[in-house]
Amino acid sequence: MDYRKNKTPVLLVAIAFLGLCLQLPFQMLNHLPIQQRVSVGDKLSFDIGLPKYVEQNLLEYSIKNNEKSISMIKTESLTPVAATPGQLDVQVKLLGFIPVRHMTVSVVPEIRVIPGGQAVGVMVESEGVMVVGRSAIVDEQGKRHNPAAEAGVQLGDTLLKINDQIVETENQAQELINNMGKDGKALGMEFKDRDSHKIYHTKITPIYCKETRRYRVGLFVRDSTAGVGTMTFYDPESKSYGALGHIISDIDTCRPINLSKGKVVGAQIEGIRMGKKGQPGEKMGVFQRGEGIVGNITKNTNCGIFGKLDKAPENTYMKDAIPVAMANQVKEGPAEIYTVLQGNKIEKYSITVEQINLHGRAEGKGMIIQITDQNLLKKTGGIIQGMSGSPIIQDGRLIGAVTHVFVNDPTRGYGVMAEWMLYDSGAFPKHVSERKKAEFDARRNVACLINQNLKF
Repeated sequence: MDYRKNKTPVLLVAIAFLGLCLQLPFQMLNHLPIQQRVSVGDKLSFDIGLPKYVEQNLLEYSIKNNEKSISMIKTESLTPVAATPGQLDVQVKLLGFIPVRHMTVSVVPEIRVIPGGQAVGVMVESEGVMVVGRSAIVDEQGKRHNPAAEAGVQLGDTLLKINDQIVETENQAQELINNMGKDGKALGMEFKDRDSHKIYHTKITPIYCKETRRYRVGLFVRDSTAGVGTMTFYDPESKSYGALGHIISDIDTCRPINLSKGKVVGAQIEGIRMGKKGQPGEKMGVFQRGEGIVGNITKNTNCGIFGKLDKAPENTYMKDAIPVAMANQVKEGPAEIYTVLQGNKIEKYSITVEQINLHGRAEGKGMIIQITDQNLLKKTGGIIQGMSGSPIIQDGRLIGAVTHVFVNDPTRGYGVMAEWMLYDSGAFPKHVSERKKAEFDARRNVACLINQNLKF
């Protein structure tokens, strides 16, 4: 009897079983972030979301301290603690010898901020005027013209200049086009492309519109926007703040608004429109110009708006700064949000962090939350418009801010990580260079190839 032939099927089954066992860990490791941050004094533990038996029996972490300035402290549990800021390289190995992931761990000084919760009015003036619509022009002979569309102008593009004159408002653009169009000559128009943000120039000849009795180029534009939101945090040392937790986009084009000037002011909430399935609710407020909160807007990012305040905002709940949690410190479970539902009074409400997504930074969706406070549910029905930016506190740390509501379930929605907001505000240095990103991506691709080879 040929024993080698009998052993072959058993060996193949064993290899296939091993491949199936390793496939899930490889898939999960492939989605690990290439960079994590921890605060000085925090343990260097890596909760990467894998089952405990996998981490304990299959994974090994090799920590390399490339910066001698970083001092490490060993705790009773043998978990190292970084005592000074700096950067560490962490090599994740499978079975102790197969490198599967390389991460950079940035040890940053502990950041402390004062949580917000105040209602704010957000007034944004865009750079130039944004194209929010196009329309055909019917001349006196009944012929239809589309000069702007024929010139390649797209929705979301920004009109910056007309015949070298800077455009600041929609009324100004309208008047310039009408007055200059009377000469019958093509206008030199400067736009910023909606996608590449590159400047381009084009010639457009205005057409006399029979309906409006004005010269037009076939565009609808908008110069500013305003709304009510919530402040997330304030740093008394730098006077900087963060609010909203998401980007400000044009209501028609859904394109981010290019900021040139903008400001936040205090707002007073005068009413609530209850939210229900399929129809989000809303805070109804009025702006308090010239009193209370006044500040500028210098950044408009996926994780919120940022700037500086003229003076510190009042917070009856928290007058002292609290630590900002790193994303890997956020956990599923109970938490609280702070927001205003009537007047200027900040109130605390209970929620539950249902799910954590460390890879949702691009959309500003780092966690799924659910409102559990019965008082809040009775007043609003759940998360409503104007609640965006309401700070989320867990275990005495600022962990994030409310951002979006689920249209079909207003009791649930998304939150953005506080760490991401602080990063966009400029509080953290950007340690990872393009070269290192390329290195990490190369290692990720190797892990992908290994993972694919394990599929039988």
